[in-house]
Parts: sequence; structure tokens; C-alpha cells
Amino acid sequence: MYIAMNRFRITLGKEAEFIEVWKNRETFLDTVSGFKSFNLLQSDSNDECTLFASHSVWETKSAFEAWTKSEAFKKAHSGAKPSSDLYLGRPKFEGFEGVL
Repeated sequence: MYIAMNRFRITLGKEAEFIEVWKNRETFLDTVSGFKSFNLLQSDSNDECTLFASHSVWETKSAFEAWTKSEAFKKAHSGAKPSSDLYLGRPKFEGFEGVL
């Protein structure tokens, strides 16, 4: 199993807008071999931002890497233009391989 996560720091008061972006986004993940599941997670807010994480589960790391090089990935990210007032910096990627 491989878990791919991106952490997003979202401007306070923009949480609903960020969630709407994800609700209305076509990811094409269901067309990709090795994809298992996806969740968008919201954490607590602090005095600077609200933390979100995209969390996808894959059969293997190589399946995830193939997705990042696929036409489906290009299509899913083609309209991604971060609004300067929505995001506080770039997302931070974290990848994890199952060991137990």
C-alpha cells in the first residue's frame, strides 16, 4: 500500500471556497490502475490558517508514480491555478509506504 498526501495551508475564512474547489474538480482517479481511495481532510485552524490534506491510497508506490505521469493527471491538474488569497504557500507532498 502507498499513501500520497498533500498538505495545504488555507487562508482563514476561505475554507468553504477551498472545499468547493475540490467538490467541483474532476480528478479522473477512477480511471487509473492501482488507485484505491481518496479523502480530503480538514484539521483545526490556528491564528494563521486552516490545515487540509488530500489523502489518496494506492496499491503500490509505482502505481502512484504512474498516475503522476499519466494523461489523467495532466487533465486533473490542467485548471489548477491557485488563487493567491486562498493558499498560504505551495502544498507540501508526503508519501508513505505501508510496512505492517
